[in-house]
Amino acid sequence: MKNWSFWQRLLLALLLCFGVAALGGWANAQGLEDWYPQLQKPSFNPPGYLFGPVWTLLYTLMAIAWADIEGQKHKASAKARFVFLLQLGLNGLWSFLFFFAQSPGAALVEIALLWASIFYCIRLFWSIRPRAAYLLIPYLAWVSFAALLNASIYLLNS
Repeated sequence: MKNWSFWQRLLLALLLCFGVAALGGWANAQGLEDWYPQLQKPSFNPPGYLFGPVWTLLYTLMAIAWADIEGQKHKASAKARFVFLLQLGLNGLWSFLFFFAQSPGAALVEIALLWASIFYCIRLFWSIRPRAAYLLIPYLAWVSFAALLNASIYLLNS
């Protein structure tokens, strides 16, 4: 892919990121209608309509960051790509654990791994292309908030 144009890499990255989003959305739908509304939630739980636009923006930023890194020749590029794919997989897995398996406890453990992998991905991206690292900071911030929300839901419903 190193000879591909940025736009070709971006298209592939968008397909990859939104493919994971679609799988996660399917998993979310399995628990969103019946199970999730019955849970006690903290006062700072955002309204449901906010999640779609936020995740659309975050997946787009992730895809742009990936397309930036994919085109670089750097000794850390292979590791950065692996960690990016790892965090993307963990991102999708969270939806399956929380909504499909209806297990906020397992999802809480998993989101800690997700957070660490995003943080590490940002560090790796920074060494290759700082702009790509900056694009992942809103994602890390949102996952930090999601971890707090996940922990609160777990504690309120245990």
